[in-house]
Amino acid sequence: MTVNANVNATANMNATANVKATANVNASGTAAGLHRAEVTAAGFVLDVPSIGADEAAQRVLRHWQDGARLLELPCGSWLLELADPVQVRADRAPGLPLLARGGALRTLDAQDESAEAGHLVRRHRGVLERHDLAALPRLRPADWLALDELTIRQLMPLDAAPDPEPVLDAVLERPRPDLRAAAGVRPAAARGRRKGGPQLGAPVGTLRVRRIVFLVAIAAGALGRSARLNPVLTVVTAAVMFVLVAGLVLAFPGIGVGAGTRSKFKSKFKSRSRSRSVKGPTTGNSSNPGTARSTGKFRLFRKSRTPGRPRRPAWAPVTGLLAALALRSPAGQVVRGRHARYLRELSRAFHQRRWEDALRNAIALGSASGADAEQTSWLSLALPQRRTGELRADPHRTPGGPASPLSDQTVHQHLTEVYREAATALEREGRIEEAAFLLADLLVAPAEAVALLERHGRHRAAAELAEGRELDPERLVRLWWRAGDRDRAVRIAQQHGAFAAAVRRLAEIDQDTARELRTAWVRSCQAAGDRTGAVEAAWPDEHLRPLIAGDLRDGVALGGPTRARSLAHLLALGAGRACAPLVLALLDGREPGGRAERAQLAAALGRLPGSDPALDREVATAAARALVRDRGFEPDLDARTGRALFYALLKRADPLAAADLRPPKPGPAAPAGPLTVSADPEPGRLPLRDAVALESGSVLVACGQAGVRLLTPDGRVRARWDTPAERLVVADHGGTVLLVARHGQASEIARLDLATRRVRPWTTLRVRDLPPSFDGRLLITVDENGIAVLDTLAPKPSVVWRELGDGSVPVGPLARTAGSCSAVVATGALLERWRWDLPGWQLRSRLPLADAPPPDAVLADGTTLTLSPDRTELLRGGEQQQSRIRTAVADGQAHVLLADADRYALVTKTRDGATTLTLGTGRGSATVARLRFPAANPGGFGLRHHGGTATFWHRDGRLVALSAGGTRVLANLRLAAD
Repeated sequence: MTVNANVNATANMNATANVKATANVNASGTAAGLHRAEVTAAGFVLDVPSIGADEAAQRVLRHWQDGARLLELPCGSWLLELADPVQVRADRAPGLPLLARGGALRTLDAQDESAEAGHLVRRHRGVLERHDLAALPRLRPADWLALDELTIRQLMPLDAAPDPEPVLDAVLERPRPDLRAAAGVRPAAARGRRKGGPQLGAPVGTLRVRRIVFLVAIAAGALGRSARLNPVLTVVTAAVMFVLVAGLVLAFPGIGVGAGTRSKFKSKFKSRSRSRSVKGPTTGNSSNPGTARSTGKFRLFRKSRTPGRPRRPAWAPVTGLLAALALRSPAGQVVRGRHARYLRELSRAFHQRRWEDALRNAIALGSASGADAEQTSWLSLALPQRRTGELRADPHRTPGGPASPLSDQTVHQHLTEVYREAATALEREGRIEEAAFLLADLLVAPAEAVALLERHGRHRAAAELAEGRELDPERLVRLWWRAGDRDRAVRIAQQHGAFAAAVRRLAEIDQDTARELRTAWVRSCQAAGDRTGAVEAAWPDEHLRPLIAGDLRDGVALGGPTRARSLAHLLALGAGRACAPLVLALLDGREPGGRAERAQLAAALGRLPGSDPALDREVATAAARALVRDRGFEPDLDARTGRALFYALLKRADPLAAADLRPPKPGPAAPAGPLTVSADPEPGRLPLRDAVALESGSVLVACGQAGVRLLTPDGRVRARWDTPAERLVVADHGGTVLLVARHGQASEIARLDLATRRVRPWTTLRVRDLPPSFDGRLLITVDENGIAVLDTLAPKPSVVWRELGDGSVPVGPLARTAGSCSAVVATGALLERWRWDLPGWQLRSRLPLADAPPPDAVLADGTTLTLSPDRTELLRGGEQQQSRIRTAVADGQAHVLLADADRYALVTKTRDGATTLTLGTGRGSATVARLRFPAANPGGFGLRHHGGTATFWHRDGRLVALSAGGTRVLANLRLAAD
């Protein structure tokens, strides 16, 4: 009682003293309670010389108002005049408070002084000062704000569609190395004459008479046997055949008539020969330099379009038949004699080391012999012509061309020995370019020519030749990197996924250069948002491990398998004390939903020991116990590997605990039959346009104009973004997502980083179709020209690769996974199924679909899916048209067929008004899972297969996510309103 009375009395005395002090200040302006008084301030005086300009500027910005002004006093202090007075305590004010009296500003200790309106009255250092506010210099706080680094964006109404940006063509042009020019093989005059008779390659005027006689011999030899039957008929037939053969030979270059005679014939019979002449130049580059002058330029398909072989001329069967008749006639001896003289003179030129004549007159091997000749060649009696004019090695050379008597296997072996001896001699003499020309163009061994150039330090020439001849991308990356064109090397490595092999091969040659290439690999993965890829690229080199500290931190934020691997690497790097609590908490968890992540974390710890022995022992013990408690690893890990990882953990675990732990026994087998799941009976409160279940356990949903949300498996919101999105394009590594908003034919695309939760606008495109996944950098699109691959990390959309074109366009959506892409392609009336291997776009198969109905969908592995006309059966076609499997549709008739990557789902309507989805795969015929959506429209469903998850969603806001194998339910939710 006494204590409470004293406290109350003291409180009353303090309150009375404060009231009196305030009253004294307001009444007389005395110093009693001056610095603790609460006043109505119309402005403040900031003592800049005492507190500094930076601190004063921050106080001004915190108390700035619309209509306020800032003035500078002669002493250097600032006067902040407010538009509206504020209530503030004097000791908590940003500066000396000012009171408004009669239009003038006064300090608390000068409020009794007289002053005119628009003046300031204050006492400064014991002296009363008066200042005219209009005469004081004015300061502009707006000048303190630096806007140079800010990007100004003009906001547009939501109803207006943005204009698509122009797409830049940045496809790499294949180099066309001129090996002949590099080797010094210059154009020269026609061959001279040797003693004893004319030589091969003589001028056309000299050979014209011989060729006419040769034609007569062909006709006579072909009709020699029939002369005994009817002499009159033989004479008439011989005359007709002679005219026919002469016309064909003069019109076409297949037999070897000179250009002068051919031009005279064409000038006389221009209208007749136009339909029969060779289309294209007859002196340009050819896939076979030895026959380019006589057969014209072949039109070669690209490697990605068709297995390369030259297109046979339309007259090839006719000329081949005539040539075969000539070889069977007495004229065959004349033909073989000419080719024998050519071969002897060519061999003599090489043995005498007359390199100029030998290289210019030599015939290229590999183009008219062997198995390729049997498939693509036709018979011709023409001799190889001497190379003249500007010649280049065609980077798209493929085996195939006309066969001749020189195509004999014995001749081929002889010339191969001669050419190889010449290549060795040229290299010994230091004539590297000529040796490379001989290997690449004559022996058709570009890989050996590239190795020769690289061995002698000609890295750029080797890189150009290797890329022109379409050698393996790992070799291209290494050569361009050593040649100094590192941007090109990185682009090739990104397009073909060739970093790993190129680094491994380069490390055997130069460790420092290999480290630089590995650093570029790490930077490329980081730019694409692939945290796991960056860690795996840098980890083998201890000097590069500091580069991935941020990636490990972001990997922990992503969750799922990425978090498990990131935590194991952090323990190995020595960050155990910071992340050990999280690791132990994950391993000690017992919830069934976290079993997959615990198994992945235990597997990562088994492969990667920690740097702290004591902490590693504790973590390894917890991981081993978690495996025993959870009955082993996930089914994705085979038993032998799981057993090896478990014993690796036991070796590092506490010996006493390890003695009591036994290898985990597998759990009970899954129930037979497909998994059956029923979705929520009520629709959601938000529209659902697209969805994907991530391996981290979260679910990303696109709600159109309502934005994008990241949900937990039970539907709670983890993060939300206001960016409109109707489609999600997910990176294979799961760390990056492209948000696509449709505006008619234009698509506005933004890039979302799930680790940092940041959205960055990218571009607006006009495309026909976008696959639902990409590799983190390269995005596949379908436009009016076919398939275009865009670099999403370029400042502006740039095409780095093209497929199809020339009238070939995809029909329907593409099917893509990280390693394969398939499409139904229409070329005019021809319909085919094409399948490529990714990355690199190697065309693996083309399946004609002319004899079958057009498929309703295609999977990434090339499987075609077609519903029967009565929609009661599903027809699946594999790599061969004959391997078609019929599967009966459950519940009657299918309404919709959904497909994504290598999963498909049949949507059927049941009698009770519900909709059933049956999940299957392209290879197997068994049903993986069956889902039931009560009261759902069959036309509003979507399917997404990403990583180890399969997501089914309906536009009314319901979603079900399963594991890709259909063994467990990952999420079953409905979207709720905010």
